[in-house]
Amino acid sequence: MQWLLWLVVNGTRLGHNGPKGTFLVNIKPESKYIFEILANTLETANKKYNTIIPWYIMTSKENNKDTISFFEEHSYFNYPKDSIKFFIQGEMPLLNEDGEFLLDETGKIQFASDGNGSIYRSMKNNNILEDMKKRNIQWIYICSVDNILLKMVEPTLVGLTIKEGNEIASKTIVKRNAKEKVGVFCLRNNKPSVIEYSELPEDMAEKVDENNNLVFGESHIMCNLFSLNALEKIANIKLPYHIAHKKIAYFENGFKIEPNEPNAYKMESFIFDAFAYFNDITLLRGKREEDFAPIKNKEGADSPETAIELYNNIQKRISTY
Repeated sequence: MQWLLWLVVNGTRLGHNGPKGTFLVNIKPESKYIFEILANTLETANKKYNTIIPWYIMTSKENNKDTISFFEEHSYFNYPKDSIKFFIQGEMPLLNEDGEFLLDETGKIQFASDGNGSIYRSMKNNNILEDMKKRNIQWIYICSVDNILLKMVEPTLVGLTIKEGNEIASKTIVKRNAKEKVGVFCLRNNKPSVIEYSELPEDMAEKVDENNNLVFGESHIMCNLFSLNALEKIANIKLPYHIAHKKIAYFENGFKIEPNEPNAYKMESFIFDAFAYFNDITLLRGKREEDFAPIKNKEGADSPETAIELYNNIQKRISTY
């Protein structure tokens, strides 16, 4: 059985000018880029399991060149170059509030990446699934780039998924509180699903069981496992689009307009929309302090400061073993 890690390069609210993986994190004993941290973690797994894990990185048209250049400038962080493949996700046009296309400075229609759910179709369109077959890959992790505590190889999760006879699985953590901004697992029409925090009614978000635990408290942290067969199945399915109302600059009569309020609609599919096409999903609950240190915001919750603290604490524990 061969393992694989998949990282999705997403946009950022960090105020960082570049792909999120190129963000420098001031961890101890020395600062490292997010991509560098993940490459080091992969190398540790390679040594432990005596293999080389293929690393596929999905970029956008906007940051693809910058991402590849960054890896070249840093000698791929000493990771085998032929085991890293980059590919570009899909796009959808942007619409204003009247349903008209937004235009760029050349008068052409503006496009934007169409959500992390496009990863399945993008794999097929970029011949990634074929590459996996050639490498005899059977199980694939699809994870987000911004979690610096991401475990690249989860033998327990794979084993549990196989034991339960499922084709999809996810690592979870318990939601911190009812207001934490994370999606949660649930059943919809008796099928596995994730409901976004923004779509979860307040009374449901705050509902607790007899032990005072949140009923909807199993968080989706973007650490998902799929069999190759599952990915081939999903790649041929048209997932639904969600509409996001956002502030997006545009051009009118040759002048750039920077809106102060949301002015446009972006269409996105979500990676978890695919779960509903399976009868069941394996969930393995992890620990927040060991598995989840996301870097999403410039300050406050899920910021570099909180992630660094979690990362450094783990390193201290490891060094004392």
